[in-house]
Amino acid sequence: MSVLPEERKNKILKELNKTGKVKVVELVDQFNVSEETIRRDLMMLEEKGLLKRVYGGAIKIVFEFEEPPFIHRTTVNQEAKVKIGQKAVELISDGDVIAIDVGTTMLELAKSIEKKKDITIITNSLPVSSALTESLNQERFTGQILLLGGQVDPKHQSISGSLTEQMLNQFNIDKAFLSAGGVSTQNGVSNYHLHETFVSRKMVEVSKQVILLTDSSKMGVDTFGKVWPLEKIDVVVCEQPFPEEWNDHSELRKINWIQA
Repeated sequence: MSVLPEERKNKILKELNKTGKVKVVELVDQFNVSEETIRRDLMMLEEKGLLKRVYGGAIKIVFEFEEPPFIHRTTVNQEAKVKIGQKAVELISDGDVIAIDVGTTMLELAKSIEKKKDITIITNSLPVSSALTESLNQERFTGQILLLGGQVDPKHQSISGSLTEQMLNQFNIDKAFLSAGGVSTQNGVSNYHLHETFVSRKMVEVSKQVILLTDSSKMGVDTFGKVWPLEKIDVVVCEQPFPEEWNDHSELRKINWIQA
């Protein structure tokens, strides 16, 4: 099995998400590379704070009730996130009022917005707001940006709290672009951060269309807070094709799955 180094590391992290641990000897057989190569991959991932090396392999870092810091997530599945963001932009129409929640995939969406006219973008993400402000100054699109108020989380660079949720009640949103900590048929879309979960849930309530942006590493994963059931999703944008196991659920087959 021949894969690119970045893809190999992403697959290692995906396996960690599912099983909680990986073994060097098994990864050597899986990827047909040397032990030195795998150990170097694990060392690089550990330096980014994405796993903990142990004798013979590595284990998943448990972040209690929250996901890894924003800065640690900017290099995970980066190629997939860029593709997803670029594909999701095609769903934005001139004149739309859209909501964008937090996460590194949302940042790639924000960076990809261009040639759109008179759009209103509402967000609780500081990096998304910053990227959109730069694009607006460069006249890459026209419209306005509304940064929601509330409590700032410097670690995750997000804004949440009851004030954030109250502000969302003031808007009629056409499309909500939302991220996920995990996506599973049993528990739906989930998130690590409790207060961000409440904000995303409110975005779903006040939006006409719900669009989930997720890379494949989130599939089959459950995290702390349940955001909403999969049946509430209208569109999914992912770098992988429609999951075979979803075919067993008639409601999930109605979801518009877009492969980036």
